[in-house]
Amino acid sequence: MANEAARAAAASTARIVWGTADKFLRNVVEPQEYGDYILPFTVLRRLECLLEDTKDDVIEFVEARRGMPPFLIDIAVAERFGLSFYNVSPLNLARIASVDDNVDKALLSYVSGFSHNIADIWTAFDFSKLVEKLSAANRLLAVVKHFSTLSLGSTSVEDSMMGDIFEDVMYRAFDKKGKAAGAFYTPRDAIKLMVDVLFAADAESLAGEDVLRSIYDPTAGSGGMLLVAQEALRELNPGVKVTVYGQEMMDSAYALGKADLLIQGGRPDSILKGNTLLEDLHADKTFDYVLSNPPFGLDWEVEQTSVQEQAKVPGSRFSHGLPSKSDGQMLFLCHCASKLNPSGGRAAVVSNASPLFNSDTGPTSIRQWLFDEDLIDAIIALPTQMFYGTGIATYVWILDNDKPLKRRGKIQLLDASGLWEPMRKGMGDKRREMSEANREAVVEAYQRFEDSDISRVLTPADFMFRDVPVFKQARLAARFSDEAVGALRSRRDFSEALVRVVRGLDGAEWNELPERIRAVAKTEGIKAPVGLIDAVMKAMAVPDENAPLAVNRKGAPVLVDGWKIVERVPASQDLDEHMAAEVLPFAPDATWDESQAKDGNEIPFTRIFYVPEEPRPLAEIDADVQRIMGELAQMFQEVKSVD
Repeated sequence: MANEAARAAAASTARIVWGTADKFLRNVVEPQEYGDYILPFTVLRRLECLLEDTKDDVIEFVEARRGMPPFLIDIAVAERFGLSFYNVSPLNLARIASVDDNVDKALLSYVSGFSHNIADIWTAFDFSKLVEKLSAANRLLAVVKHFSTLSLGSTSVEDSMMGDIFEDVMYRAFDKKGKAAGAFYTPRDAIKLMVDVLFAADAESLAGEDVLRSIYDPTAGSGGMLLVAQEALRELNPGVKVTVYGQEMMDSAYALGKADLLIQGGRPDSILKGNTLLEDLHADKTFDYVLSNPPFGLDWEVEQTSVQEQAKVPGSRFSHGLPSKSDGQMLFLCHCASKLNPSGGRAAVVSNASPLFNSDTGPTSIRQWLFDEDLIDAIIALPTQMFYGTGIATYVWILDNDKPLKRRGKIQLLDASGLWEPMRKGMGDKRREMSEANREAVVEAYQRFEDSDISRVLTPADFMFRDVPVFKQARLAARFSDEAVGALRSRRDFSEALVRVVRGLDGAEWNELPERIRAVAKTEGIKAPVGLIDAVMKAMAVPDENAPLAVNRKGAPVLVDGWKIVERVPASQDLDEHMAAEVLPFAPDATWDESQAKDGNEIPFTRIFYVPEEPRPLAEIDADVQRIMGELAQMFQEVKSVD
């Protein structure tokens, strides 16, 4: 009951916060940009309320240490007041709202008074431009007054409640942005599924006292994954001590993520700004849990030189293979694997279908490394239309570098593509969501770890294959023709005697030509070197489906020009048995060369779960046709009678 009341209060506060848009931003700001203004002001008011009780004492304390390096002042403030950030400006929103003049300058001066460790938030929000636009439209004072009245202090709004408020406001903002929100916002239902499965295997280890856990997201976006995971851990064990870390390169997403963590009591350095592919800003750390929703189809040409240099270092994060520069998803998959705590870590990484089966050398090599290291615990197929920026099929890779004994050497595939509910209102490409019951069904199947309608337990060997070239063996007859003679005229040893030799071979069995040529040539008194034999055989060859399978003078199969297929043979199957069952019944003249086979791997998710549908009986189809024809005849008759 108390939780419901808290949620209701949070929703009410969020509506009040968002009311700024209707009151003050309409006709000044485009609707899709409302959130760009409301979110930073919400953050500002929350931080102001958190610092209110100590503000004057902190100003005096910092003033007495003027001249000290900023980072030393930060340490001193943290030790004295227990604050990870502070503000030394004598201003606040209420004071600024009480003065009509120079509201813009006063507001920017106030914001500049925050400690340097959170100053980049306002830069990333591009706060000065927002202030300038509102000021030019004579709306800034009204917005400042509105936010100055909101009670967002920790006594009236706990961290969890503030998180709900901020989440509500973000959702409203991203609802306006629609599809564009997908660039840095992962739907909560997707995150909850990832978290549920991620923690499902660790329930026992998470119980008890003095439990410490770290969570990391290299593509942190607005920080949603970190916060949902943190909340889930605390629900499992209220006493757990959680530290979160992240990295994000987009200014707006970084600002939102860092701000969201701050207003819920997080550390200012929880999320660092930077390009994860270029530089791992947490290079000295590994983590218990890693979550990531990297961009699909990321073109990493800009990072190519750096990534290639990193890949040259044996055992480095990118040393296992490099995908095409047009799609960097698997780089993030490798990075996440490298960040797992050596003592035992788990990761959940979102991808599209490409990393499952892309046959390029890089992806194949990366998958093989993941197989060899037994890092893939499970892969989950999500419903389509789950994400804001795309409606395509998506998957979650669950990585684990310390699997339970029963799961070692195994990979579980979970097909959750059919577990969804329609959304009351879509947002961008997101039209479907996974309910709690849907998520529970996936977790239950994961924990059972057995084959079912939505689960398959396989081994890495099941994903290995050989691509074997298959050719068609020719059937040839020997025929004399002017064309055959013409083909031989360019030879230096061409003579009328050779013409008589060729004429005498007409109708011979093609496979017997080497011996026949020698014999006929001897009677004509000419030599028959191997070059001449080969030339005559080629010139006289005529396709004949009734002839025996053709072999050359060395006994090797003669192949039909231009006829070639590549048969994918599972590594676990005997090659000849596979060909006898899958190829020869349909191509009896097929032959293959095992020495030309190429090893590879793929995870054919759709094929594994494919269930063929029985075709409708012909009698049933015929009955439907007759019924429809009867209905059409009746309709024509009615039209005719009206005429």
